[in-house]
Amino acid sequence: MKVLLADDHTILIEGLTSLLSAHGFEVLGAAGDGEQALSLARALHPDVILMDLRMPRCDGLTATRLIKAELPEIKIVILTTSTEDQDLFESIKSGACGYLLKSVNSDEFIESLRGLDEGYPPFSPGLAAKLLDEFSRLSGPAAGEATQGESTPGLTARQSEVLALAAQGFSYKEIGSKLNLSPRTVKYHMQEIIQRLHLENRAQALAYAARMQRP
Repeated sequence: MKVLLADDHTILIEGLTSLLSAHGFEVLGAAGDGEQALSLARALHPDVILMDLRMPRCDGLTATRLIKAELPEIKIVILTTSTEDQDLFESIKSGACGYLLKSVNSDEFIESLRGLDEGYPPFSPGLAAKLLDEFSRLSGPAAGEATQGESTPGLTARQSEVLALAAQGFSYKEIGSKLNLSPRTVKYHMQEIIQRLHLENRAQALAYAARMQRP
């Protein structure tokens, strides 16, 4: 996986570069602000950008919107110290596919990034549920309500199984193993779930799944 870093703290950039390189990721470069992130994204075409929110000249949210508008195939994961709900909501609305806090430990961080290959959006614990609360508030009944142990309205039995396992934090590969499906088939089911529940992306599907596991 080719990664571009966007953060204005040099020490953090150096630490991330060492950590990612040690686990087989290719760090293409680092940007110190949003404008530079856009420029490097155009030139280097990374698979993933790890984007800080607070940067000079052009902040992370603005940079995310600009990059996704021009290069929608690039995945952007917010990596920040901000636990503010509004930052989380605006990040996903701007096109980010995940939101990780800088307080995450290194093992969880690496595992979260590797999950991107299987289409599993990375979120620090508890944030996916917050995202769904906001999405449900804005969307109303169209988003649906599901409780633990019930099938989800509008979904097939198999899709409900896939979503229930996603709620427990399993990757596409792990879900496939449990249901005797290929990861590609699981990914297909997730795409169908997104359409049937009138969601916009995998991040919202994960948030929806987080709601399912609540009592």
